[in-house]
Amino acid sequence: MRFGIYCELQTPPGKPHYDMTWEIMRQIEHADECGFDVYSVIDHHFFQNFSISANPLAMFAAAAQRTGRIRFRTALHTLPLENPMRLAGMIAETDILTNGRLECGLGRGHAWLFGPSSLPLEESRPRYNEAIDILELAFTKEKFSYDGRYYKVKDVTIVPHPVQKPHPKFYTGGTSDITYQMAGEKGWGMFVPPLLPWHVLEAPVNIYKKACAAHGHEPDIVYIRPVYIDEDEKQIRREVEQALHNFLAFNASPVESLQSEEKKAELRAKGYGFYASGALESLTKLTYDEIVEQEIGFIGTPEKVIRQVEALQQKGGIGELAIVSNFGGLEHWKSIKTQHMFAKHVIPAFRGKTTVRQAAAD
Repeated sequence: MRFGIYCELQTPPGKPHYDMTWEIMRQIEHADECGFDVYSVIDHHFFQNFSISANPLAMFAAAAQRTGRIRFRTALHTLPLENPMRLAGMIAETDILTNGRLECGLGRGHAWLFGPSSLPLEESRPRYNEAIDILELAFTKEKFSYDGRYYKVKDVTIVPHPVQKPHPKFYTGGTSDITYQMAGEKGWGMFVPPLLPWHVLEAPVNIYKKACAAHGHEPDIVYIRPVYIDEDEKQIRREVEQALHNFLAFNASPVESLQSEEKKAELRAKGYGFYASGALESLTKLTYDEIVEQEIGFIGTPEKVIRQVEALQQKGGIGELAIVSNFGGLEHWKSIKTQHMFAKHVIPAFRGKTTVRQAAAD
């Protein structure tokens, strides 16, 4: 199992965007020193509490100059809002600047992004499908043409060429069954939402596993959970309780832009029913104890978190646990503490005690 970090760049009111960005940069450097495998950053606009991560490729290009081994992954590029011919070149250049350490998540995007982006919601799925076709052509053909509904190009060559051949590894994620089916058929990695308990995720994950098996692929599920570790449970609660509540509230906050009954009907009709279901809002009503008991977060002593990771391994197909070490306005030192404690206590339990130390030395 790989161990990664996932970050949304949640930024509470009053937090300078400059400070937030550079704190994350320092946390990436620290994650590299600790021996984490990959750092994933969301691609998101417009809603500060949820995320200020408007250009993850730029962050990765900068972070690559300050790190030696950790890989970088966008989680996920919102394809309907991108020009796929241009995005292919941007991905390739970032792969060069990271010396082949880039991975790419490709998603349809959160429903609340389309209004501010001035794109009709009904175009999200067909634009997403066409963009995937084009990216696959761009990275596997010296020259390609495409005749779609939204994109029509003839004899296009994408430059520069990426370091990794034919392209950086692709991932996707989301809440719709069709996404899990497609990812399994293509052999892509699969992000699962960081907010939902396992009993909700199990059915779509099984769709992915079955599709992988039917098409000869090994499943690679990235399981995301906020994590906080200390030897003292009471100390943990004092240090993380408010940030944990904020994490859920900040994730749900953009839903406020979709609250009219007319908008909810549109969401259901156009393949975004999850956003009209009330599921995100319901998470904000959970108590701290419920969040911990339902394992929406892996919160506890090192021994407890190790047991939780062991149980996760038994579910099969989990290629990576991506911890969220910065969430809900958590102070920088607490994020560093989480990364340090996880690397010191949890990772060695699954890799052997020398691996993390050697990675830090390298």
